[in-house]
Amino acid sequence: MTEYNPRDLADLVIKPIITEKATLLLEQNKYVFDVLPKATKPEIKAAIESLFDVKVTGVNTIKPPRKKRRVGRFIGHKPLYKRAIITLEEGDTINLFPDV
Repeated sequence: MTEYNPRDLADLVIKPIITEKATLLLEQNKYVFDVLPKATKPEIKAAIESLFDVKVTGVNTIKPPRKKRRVGRFIGHKPLYKRAIITLEEGDTINLFPDV
Protein backbone atom coordinates (compact mmCIF):
# COMPACT_ATOMS: atom_id res chain seq x y z
CA MET A 1 0.00 0.00 0.00
CA THR A 2 1.24 3.47 -0.82
CA GLU A 3 2.18 5.80 2.00
CA TYR A 4 0.52 9.21 1.80
CA ASN A 5 1.64 12.40 3.47
CA PRO A 6 -1.07 13.34 6.03
CA ARG A 7 -0.55 17.05 5.34
CA ASP A 8 -1.35 16.57 1.65
CA LEU A 9 -4.35 14.35 2.36
CA ALA A 10 -6.07 17.01 4.45
CA ASP A 11 -6.07 19.34 1.44
CA LEU A 12 -7.87 16.82 -0.81
CA VAL A 13 -11.20 17.03 1.01
CA ILE A 14 -12.77 20.46 0.54
CA LYS A 15 -16.11 20.26 2.37
CA PRO A 16 -19.00 17.93 3.16
CA ILE A 17 -22.14 18.25 1.04
CA ILE A 18 -25.40 18.77 2.91
CA THR A 19 -28.26 18.40 0.44
CA GLU A 20 -31.52 16.51 0.52
CA LYS A 21 -30.04 13.67 -1.49
CA ALA A 22 -26.91 13.56 0.66
CA THR A 23 -28.93 13.40 3.88
CA LEU A 24 -30.92 10.48 2.47
CA LEU A 25 -27.62 8.70 1.82
CA LEU A 26 -26.68 9.14 5.49
CA GLU A 27 -29.22 6.44 6.33
CA GLN A 28 -27.18 4.01 4.20
CA ASN A 29 -23.97 5.05 6.02
CA LYS A 30 -22.77 7.02 2.97
CA TYR A 31 -21.30 10.52 3.15
CA VAL A 32 -20.78 13.01 0.32
CA PHE A 33 -17.76 15.33 0.12
CA ASP A 34 -16.41 17.83 -2.39
CA VAL A 35 -12.84 16.86 -3.24
CA LEU A 36 -10.13 18.23 -5.50
CA PRO A 37 -10.61 17.20 -9.14
CA LYS A 38 -7.12 15.66 -9.25
CA ALA A 39 -7.78 13.38 -6.25
CA THR A 40 -7.86 9.63 -6.87
CA LYS A 41 -10.03 7.08 -5.07
CA PRO A 42 -7.17 5.62 -2.97
CA GLU A 43 -6.10 9.13 -1.94
CA ILE A 44 -9.67 10.06 -0.98
CA LYS A 45 -10.01 6.86 1.04
CA ALA A 46 -6.75 7.52 2.89
CA ALA A 47 -7.75 11.14 3.53
CA ILE A 48 -11.15 10.28 5.02
CA GLU A 49 -9.69 7.50 7.15
CA SER A 50 -6.97 9.77 8.54
CA LEU A 51 -9.19 12.83 9.07
CA PHE A 52 -12.15 11.13 10.74
CA ASP A 53 -10.64 7.88 12.15
CA VAL A 54 -13.13 5.63 10.38
CA LYS A 55 -12.88 2.57 8.12
CA VAL A 56 -13.91 3.27 4.50
CA THR A 57 -15.33 0.34 2.53
CA GLY A 58 -16.06 2.13 -0.75
CA VAL A 59 -15.44 5.33 -2.68
CA ASN A 60 -17.55 6.43 -5.64
CA THR A 61 -16.68 9.63 -7.48
CA ILE A 62 -18.74 11.98 -9.63
CA LYS A 63 -17.17 14.47 -12.02
CA PRO A 64 -20.05 16.22 -13.83
CA PRO A 65 -19.49 18.10 -17.09
CA ARG A 66 -18.78 21.82 -16.89
CA LYS A 67 -21.67 24.17 -17.57
CA LYS A 68 -21.30 27.18 -19.83
CA ARG A 69 -21.86 30.61 -18.33
CA ARG A 70 -22.11 33.89 -20.15
CA VAL A 71 -21.20 37.34 -18.89
CA GLY A 72 -22.08 39.89 -21.54
CA ARG A 73 -20.42 38.80 -24.74
CA PHE A 74 -17.90 36.56 -23.00
CA ILE A 75 -18.57 32.85 -22.70
CA GLY A 76 -16.91 30.91 -19.93
CA HIS A 77 -17.41 27.84 -17.79
CA LYS A 78 -18.31 27.14 -14.21
CA PRO A 79 -15.40 25.72 -12.21
CA LEU A 80 -14.75 21.99 -12.47
CA TYR A 81 -15.51 20.03 -9.31
CA LYS A 82 -15.53 16.45 -8.11
CA ARG A 83 -17.68 14.78 -5.48
CA ALA A 84 -16.94 11.62 -3.59
CA ILE A 85 -19.55 9.35 -2.03
CA ILE A 86 -17.88 7.56 0.86
CA THR A 87 -19.29 4.29 2.22
CA LEU A 88 -18.25 3.54 5.79
CA GLU A 89 -17.96 0.26 7.60
CA GLU A 90 -20.96 -0.79 9.67
CA GLY A 91 -20.88 0.96 13.03
CA ASP A 92 -18.63 3.86 11.96
CA THR A 93 -20.07 7.36 11.69
CA ILE A 94 -18.84 10.86 10.91
CA ASN A 95 -20.29 13.64 13.04
CA LEU A 96 -21.18 16.33 10.49
CA PHE A 97 -23.42 18.26 12.90
CA PRO A 98 -21.54 18.72 16.18
CA ASP A 99 -23.62 19.85 19.18
CA VAL A 100 -26.91 20.02 17.29
